[in-house]
Order: sequence, then C-alpha cells, then structure tokens
Amino acid sequence: MDHSVRGRRRAVRVAAAAAVVLGAAPAPAVAAEEPAPGTELYVRQAEFTGVGKPLDLLLHPTSGKLYVGADNLAATADVDERGLYVLDPATGALRSKVTRAPNAAGTLATAAVRRMAGPLPGAADGVVFNYPLRGIGWAKDGDTQASGVWLAGSTVSDLGPGTSDTTSFAAQGAKLSEIETATGTVLRSVEPGGSGPFAVDTGRGSVWYLDTGAGLLRRVESAGLTVAGSYELPAAQGNATPFIEVDPADGSVWVGRGDTVAVYAADGTPRATLRGTDYAGDVAFDAGSARAYLVRQDSEASGTPGSDGNGVGSLSVYDTKTLTEVTAPVALRDSSSQYGSSAVAVTPGGGEVFVGNPSPAASNIVKLVRQITPQVTRQPADVTAEAGTKVELTAEAEGSPAPNVRWQSSADDGQTWQDVEGAGEGADGGTYAFTAEVTMNGRQFRAEFSNDAGVARTEAATLTVTEAATPTPAPGESEGTPGDDPGGSSGDAGGDDGGDGANPSSGATADPASGTTGGATGSTTGGTTGSAASGSTGGSLASTGTGVLSAAGAAAALLAAGAVAVRRARRRGTGVGSGTGTGTSTA
Repeated sequence: MDHSVRGRRRAVRVAAAAAVVLGAAPAPAVAAEEPAPGTELYVRQAEFTGVGKPLDLLLHPTSGKLYVGADNLAATADVDERGLYVLDPATGALRSKVTRAPNAAGTLATAAVRRMAGPLPGAADGVVFNYPLRGIGWAKDGDTQASGVWLAGSTVSDLGPGTSDTTSFAAQGAKLSEIETATGTVLRSVEPGGSGPFAVDTGRGSVWYLDTGAGLLRRVESAGLTVAGSYELPAAQGNATPFIEVDPADGSVWVGRGDTVAVYAADGTPRATLRGTDYAGDVAFDAGSARAYLVRQDSEASGTPGSDGNGVGSLSVYDTKTLTEVTAPVALRDSSSQYGSSAVAVTPGGGEVFVGNPSPAASNIVKLVRQITPQVTRQPADVTAEAGTKVELTAEAEGSPAPNVRWQSSADDGQTWQDVEGAGEGADGGTYAFTAEVTMNGRQFRAEFSNDAGVARTEAATLTVTEAATPTPAPGESEGTPGDDPGGSSGDAGGDDGGDGANPSSGATADPASGTTGGATGSTTGGTTGSAASGSTGGSLASTGTGVLSAAGAAAALLAAGAVAVRRARRRGTGVGSGTGTGTSTA
C-alpha cells in the first residue's frame, strides 16, 4: 500500500496567528506585474462542490479517480453529506458515493470518512479508510456500501499501510498497532510516546511518530516495531493539529505544526524549518518532478500569532532537493483552520493539484492547474523585398497551455501597434504571409503570444520594400521605341523569304548586274519581309545586332559575286518590318 498518495491530517484545530492592525486605511491598489516569460505558476481552474465537508483526498494511482472523504456541513442539517465520494478529476462529476459501513454492532450505518490510508491493496481501484470511531473500511467506485471492521479499544486517531498488503498500522491513544485489516486482529503493538499522528515509509521500513507533548519526532522500525530514534522538533507558533508525511522519493519527513514545517532527512537529520504567516495544513509530493505541495490556512483569529486574519490561505510549491519555492504562492480564499485542516492531492507530474477546503464559506475542492507563461524561442528577422513579392515572417514560442499568436504592425517606429489583417491564420507555426507594397517600406512587425498564464512579444522586425526593377532586354532584342523597329518583330517571315532567294536549290540565280545577290543576302541575313530589290540586309542586321548568315546561302552568293559589302543600317521611323535598308553588290 503506497502511503505517498494519501492526503492527511484532517482534524479541527485551534486558531493561533500573528496580530493584525485594525482600522488601518486600505492601501492603494497596485497593478499586478505581468509574469516574466517562461514563468511557472498554478492557477485556479475549477471548484468542485456538493461533497459535504471534505476531510481527506486521494488520487488513485491506477484508476486516476479522485476519492474524497467527507463529513456533514453544519449549515445543511437537513442533508446528510457523510461518506466516501468518487469524482472524475477532469470535471468534478460525481461517479458514485458510499455512505454506509459496519458499526460496532456489525450493522450498516451512515458514517463520515476521516482519513484514507491508501489504495486498496491488490485492486485496480478503491481505498482503505478510517471512519468514526473505530472503523476500518474499504470500498471502490460503484460500491453501494463499504466493507469494514470495528476495532476494540480506544478511538482510532490515525491509519496507515502495514508491512504487507493484508495489514495496516493504527494509532489508538498512546498505542501504535499493526492489525490484520480484514478482521481487525491486533498482531503487535508498541507505545512510542505521545499519541501521533504518524506516517509510514514503506520503502525504508520506518514509521515516523509524533510526540508533540514532548516536542519529539520518533522513528519506529516497522520490522521489529521498536523505537529506533528520537529527534527534537523546532518551536512552533499556534496550537493547530499537526500533520506528518514522508516524501517517497528520498524518505524526507515533513512535520507541520502551527506556522512551522520541519523537514528531516530519512535518517532523522534536520534539513530545514519552513515558517509562514499561516498555519501548515497538509503536504503532498510528486516524485517525478521532485516537488512538494504545501497548503497553509489562515486562523482568522485576531491578535494571535501565525496569522494575518484575512481568511486567505495559500498553496506553495517547493523543490524537495533544495527546499526552495519554485512558484509564486497561490492564494486560497475562505481558507480557515478553525473548521479543520485542508487536504491536498497532486497528479503524477504535478500538472494538476486538488485542495480540499472544509470551511463552511467554501466547502469545496479547488482544482489548480500548472501553467507556463509564453517564452519566445524564435524571433522574426528583418527582411528586404521587392514590391509585389510575397513576404513571410516567422516566430515561435513555448508555453503551457500552448500559446495563441497574433501579428501586429507599427508605422511609427514601434510607438504604437495594431493587429494586422488576417493575424492568427498562421498560429500553429507562427508564420504571417503577405504581399509587400511600397507603402509598407520601413514598417515594423512583431508576434504576440498569449495563453491563460501571460503574454510574450517578439522583437520588432523591419520590412524594407524596394520598387520593382525595369526589365532589361536580352542580348539581340530591339531597344527601339514604337515606330523605330526596323523589322525585328517580323524577322521570321523575312528570313524565310530571303532564305529562298539565296538558296541555289530554290531556282534563284545570282545576277551581279541586277544586284539580286545583295538583295538575297539582305533578305537572308536580316530576317525581315523586305524584298531583294529593297535591300532588307540593313534592316535585318539592325534588328538582330549580329550577322546570322545561312552557311549555304552566303557561300553561294559570295562565289557568284566575288565580294559583298553588307552595311548595317538602322533607320528610325520606318515602322515595324519596313525593310528599307539597301543591299549593294560589288562585282
């Protein structure tokens, strides 16, 4: 039976706390500072009501169900809230309720559940618990009644797991006994001194027993049930009922008395004394994260030590290795020790914490969830883009729950920011895409990440926008203006015609006297629709910027004429493909 998962010490206690100043003028309100990026904190998510006066909590390690031991509320005398409640920890919905257990006569009677010793051994669900005055019971979700036994002797003041799955330790008066759970038979007993309460370290074979009258913590070896050591308790303010718990990870013992929590190593060596303005109510541990979750309650007793009298308690989270607080304390409203001790339970990993509040002003279970404020892990970079092109800005952040993102822009060098149109569309990857415009030149952009815990913003990224460049003509393309193109656009047709005139196979002959050769060459080379007689050579060369002679045609013409002078001419204002150049032949 795992003692580490049980909530403990739910008894009514006497108030004692620090003095408060009456009649003082209220202090001016101060705006709360936004937590720094990456800050871990716990926030109130829900309140579970309808469970009477919660005295103890246990999250079952296998089924994950939340078990609540409860008593009656004085304000609802017409309703009997006593019993064992089983809740869905996600929603607080009631799964089942067990109200009856065997009494001294062996008949079933309605009973409150004061303390839970731990999970029901050998089962995937259920718990073992103590009910007044001397009852030891067990039940699971769905049971209509509890099974149990009634012990002989004094009232049972505490209950814990025994040295085997079939036994339990029970404190009755000054006696600590190991009993057979199913029958209540006492197997062995010892009187350590005082009357407890106690905590069992099953992993190290120890029972830690409080002797508050003598101011001592005693260690009992569970194998021989003998006292193996006594250790002095530090002074404490207030007369609240104490609690004692063992951290299953390292065997440290946490003892809460009044405003003081004393922490001892597994061998009894004192480690630290944690003091506060409110009374220590209970502590729970999460071995995976090495955290301790300590609940404190206000005594609401003016003029007494250890209280500020405001009715507000707290949940503090400690690193169990360094014994330093790792998160800011969470305020718990209407948390008064006058009505009994709070109980606390935590899910594996510490993601959720449940705090039972027995105060009639609340009578609830507060569910707290761990959150981490967003922290930017990737900043958007400055970018230069040409007008009309697509721009992408990317940013990333971590947090719990996963943060949402929206993009903002500033046109006044970061003095003011506005949400950009379409912000949030790239929330998953933190990417914002848009088309650059000249009017955006110099504008700044940033991403704002937010979740329930806080907000984080990236650094500003600056956008530089340049005008679109004028296209540069490729080599050989005409640089003319309309009306100044000597035939380049219709060069293909001219090339075909001129090619036929210079090709021996087409039937055309070279006539030096008529200048046909020059015309044919111009037609072939220029690639325009100009005829041989019009001298299309000049126009076609100006258009292409280079001589493109057909090897066969040029050879035939030169052989016939002997020499050909080709003059490149560029005549403006002749229209597209006019072919006004003159071809000249020299014999």
